[in-house]
Amino acid sequence: MHHPIHRFEGIWLPLITPFRDGAVDLAAARLLVDFYAGAGVHGLVICGTTGEAATLSADEKLRWLDAVLDAAAGRLPVAMGTGSSDTAASVRALAPLNARPLAGLLVTPPAYTRPSQAGIRAHLAAIAQATPHAVMLYNIPYRTGVNIDLDTVQSLCELPNVAAIKESGGNLNQLMDLIAQTRLDVLAGEDHLIFTTLCLGGRGAIAAAAHLRPHWHVAVYEAVRRGDWLLARELSAQLLPLVRLLFEEPNPAPIKALLAQQGLIADELRLPMLPASRSMRAQLDRVLAALPEQPPTVLRA
Repeated sequence: MHHPIHRFEGIWLPLITPFRDGAVDLAAARLLVDFYAGAGVHGLVICGTTGEAATLSADEKLRWLDAVLDAAAGRLPVAMGTGSSDTAASVRALAPLNARPLAGLLVTPPAYTRPSQAGIRAHLAAIAQATPHAVMLYNIPYRTGVNIDLDTVQSLCELPNVAAIKESGGNLNQLMDLIAQTRLDVLAGEDHLIFTTLCLGGRGAIAAAAHLRPHWHVAVYEAVRRGDWLLARELSAQLLPLVRLLFEEPNPAPIKALLAQQGLIADELRLPMLPASRSMRAQLDRVLAALPEQPPTVLRA
C-alpha cells in the first residue's frame, strides 16, 4: 500500500548527527528538534551528507532516526537519506525504513561507479518500487560523479511515488528545465542558490546553512511566497557571507562548531571529518555578529 505522497516545500534541514564521546548523542534529538521547530523550518532530512551518514552503522542510523521521529512527532515531517552504490543492498536496507512513518526518502544515484543514464534510472527505479514512501531524487554530480539528466528524471516521473528532486548540479538551465518540464517538487540543494531557485519556481530547499540563523532562511522563503521579492533578495544578500563561509571548510564542521557554542551538541565529528579550524571559528563569529537572530521584516531605508 502506498502512503499519501508528501509535498516537499519550504526550508528543509539536512540535520547534523551529533556525537558525544564517540557515540551518536540520541538525547540531543529533542534539543535540536525543539530549536528548529521553533524557528519555523518545514521539515528534517536525516542521514544525508551533512549528517555524516557514511560514518554511521546501519544500527546507528535506525536508532538516530527513531530518536528524531519521536522528538518530531506531530511537529515536523522527517525524511531519511538512503541508498548506496549497490542496488541490491540499497533495496535490502529499505525494509526497516518502510515500516517507519517517514515523509520520504532522499536517494542519490550510485556514487563513484558512474553508471550510464539507463543504469542510474534502473537503480533509482528499483529503490522507488521497493518502498511505499515518497522518493526525493538527489542530483549532486560533484559528489557522485554523474548527473541525472532531464530525460532520466522525466522517465522516473512515471513512478507515482517519485515526488521531488534536490538539485545540486549548479546548472541553471537544468534547474529551469526540471521546474518547467517535470511534475516534481524542485528543491535547491546549493544553499547560495535558494533565492534563485525560489524565484524560478522551485518549491524550497534542503539547506545545510539553515542550521544557523534558521529564521532568516524561513523568512526568505516566506517573502518569496507572498511576492515580496525585494525583501527576499535583501535577506538573501545579507545571508550570503555566512552561507559561503560555512562551506570553506568541509561541511558540517563549521555548523557543528557553532551549534556546540549554542549548547545544542558537542563539537565532535568522525574521521575523515575534522573539527573547524581556529581561524574558521573566528571568521564565523565575526559574520554571525552582523546577523541578529531575527531577520528584519521590512527593507532598510
